[in-house]
Amino acid sequence: QVQVRESGGGLVEAGGSLTLSCVASGPSRRYAMGWFRQTPGKEREFVASISWSGGSTNYADFVKGRFTISRDHSKNTMSMQMNRLEVEDTAVYFCATVRDTVSPGAPARELKEADFGSWGQGIQVTLSS
Repeated sequence: QVQVRESGGGLVEAGGSLTLSCVASGPSRRYAMGWFRQTPGKEREFVASISWSGGSTNYADFVKGRFTISRDHSKNTMSMQMNRLEVEDTAVYFCATVRDTVSPGAPARELKEADFGSWGQGIQVTLSS
């Protein structure tokens, strides 16, 4: 099973920027990846996803125009550049890969949370006002 580990979280002032990274390891196979986030008392929510090729991306409405997801196959890494951060972006962010039953060619916009099967432990992003 693919394993993922997040890095890059921390404390930043509202309006600032932060880049999250996710390194994947394990069996060699093609898979889409995504970012989700969760705040205390709320369900985990989708943030962004990217297809295996990187040519297809999808974003939650609340991050469109502010966050950019990308991946680097040479480093087995997915990143998310977060700009114009808002206090409401404070959350634990999770990296995930889709299950091996999901087609590698599936467009990012068609992926659902249930399609993701390998999750990182999460990393805290805190915004100060």
